[in-house]
Amino acid sequence: MSEIQKIAVLCSGGDSPGMNCAIRAVVRTGIGAGLEVYGIQKGYAGLLEGDIRQLQVSSVGNILQHGGTILQTSRCPEFMTEEGRKEAANLLKRKKIDALIVIGGDGSFNGAMKLFLEHQIPVIGIPGTIDNDIDGTDYTIGFDTAVQNAVDAVDKIRDTANSHARTFIVEVMGRKSPAIALKVGICTGAENVIMPTATIDYSKIAADIDRGIKRGKTSSILIAAEGEVEGLSHTIQKELKEKFNHQAHVCILGHIQRGGNPTPTDRLIASQMGHEAVRALLKGDTASATVFKSGKVMIAPLKDCLRKKNEFDISDVELLRTLSI
Repeated sequence: MSEIQKIAVLCSGGDSPGMNCAIRAVVRTGIGAGLEVYGIQKGYAGLLEGDIRQLQVSSVGNILQHGGTILQTSRCPEFMTEEGRKEAANLLKRKKIDALIVIGGDGSFNGAMKLFLEHQIPVIGIPGTIDNDIDGTDYTIGFDTAVQNAVDAVDKIRDTANSHARTFIVEVMGRKSPAIALKVGICTGAENVIMPTATIDYSKIAADIDRGIKRGKTSSILIAAEGEVEGLSHTIQKELKEKFNHQAHVCILGHIQRGGNPTPTDRLIASQMGHEAVRALLKGDTASATVFKSGKVMIAPLKDCLRKKNEFDISDVELLRTLSI
């Protein structure tokens, strides 16, 4: 069994709905096991600033239903340096904190892994990112809520599109991952989904719109993943107008997808992951992550979760194409 007595938890990178649920589970599981649990404000930046406070059971009361993170989050260039990580490790040791739980994406996980390799600080990662793009896990906290937020928005846009016989290009988040775009496209009956790493076939998009018009459709919805270059949706709008004489309106959902109350799915999986993270530390794990595989939360080596994934299930694309005729 582990001799760990004090643990800390932080959130890093972009926020995602369900992070509070994971924090709550970490705190209450840890305290229930006789540990002292500390919260680090503002991620790795807060760690370097020493912005650390002890958390009690009451500290995480009534947070389960709220989006965002009570610990706040940030991106920290200083932690990407060896000197920054050395300072972070020394600060944890000075405060006699034995292990660190990191809730975040692949960048946060890479930082945690280096903290372990360079300074032997036991770390457990909990995957929290709306993009569902971390290797080694089928699911990341926040994805279901982000999809729900986007679906709700597209449903409202469809009402206006139908009323005015318009085409809308709705841009959702996903710089390299098509996960949100594909699921939203299927769930809203979109005519096309433009994925971030694919070559855009404008002729097919225009042909699909024309086909719908010929059979009496009064609207078309195109879902576009934002990609890595700003302005993708406006580029699509311009191409459709100049080359195919199709007028389209752009709606960029942006950060609205990150906010709001987490869905039951995110609350459950985040709570399970927070619980398992503490249990892993108590069992002596030193560099692991909670992952969701085959419908269950389990522990896997952190090194298996350090890369982004951008692959997708081809059956989802086939389903979209079949249903959007």
